[in-house]
Amino acid sequence: MSDKVNWSEATKPLLKKYKGKKHPLDYENTYQLLVCVILSAQDSDKHINQVAPKFFAAFPNLESLVGIAAESLFEYISDVRNFGNKAKWIVGIAEQLKSDNNIPKTMDGLTALHGIGRKSANVIMRESGVEAEGVIVDLHVVRVAPRIGIATGTDPKKIEQRIMGEIPRKDWGEIGMAISFLGREICRPTNPKCPECPMNDVCKYYQESL
Repeated sequence: MSDKVNWSEATKPLLKKYKGKKHPLDYENTYQLLVCVILSAQDSDKHINQVAPKFFAAFPNLESLVGIAAESLFEYISDVRNFGNKAKWIVGIAEQLKSDNNIPKTMDGLTALHGIGRKSANVIMRESGVEAEGVIVDLHVVRVAPRIGIATGTDPKKIEQRIMGEIPRKDWGEIGMAISFLGREICRPTNPKCPECPMNDVCKYYQESL
């Protein structure tokens, strides 16, 4: 399907619908976004939004995390998946960077930090408004991209590379999040709302269901 579709053109309605829409994680600055992104791995954005306010009241910036034990974070994040490792990563980043002003906004700089992979780095860069170096591929994108036909398989890295090859670089920063929002709101795992989907004229799943 991908070989027959001009995805740059086909995704324009999708980009128009979601371009610039803020990520579902609640944050007020790059430090909060960094922490929320780490905490949200294998957990839900909704859950992290519930946990984060008390955490940030106790630890308002990276400086407040320098020199403390990872265990000091446990009472705030103990019901977050994999909280032990996440606490170590967050404290380790604080020790490494010392200040919020030192949080990198490049792919290499971000992925060098413990707990930050390509997806997390892409989210931070997108929300920070810097030029994209990749495409956000979260669990929604892993599910939806093959369904509509722009990619195949379940490997996030391969899906990211395929989308990067199909979409102009200027749209990399938005396309992943747009597909993610599509998956959250319309292209649900069961009973997708195909008639109202901006991608239904090219969607592999929809075309095959007609």
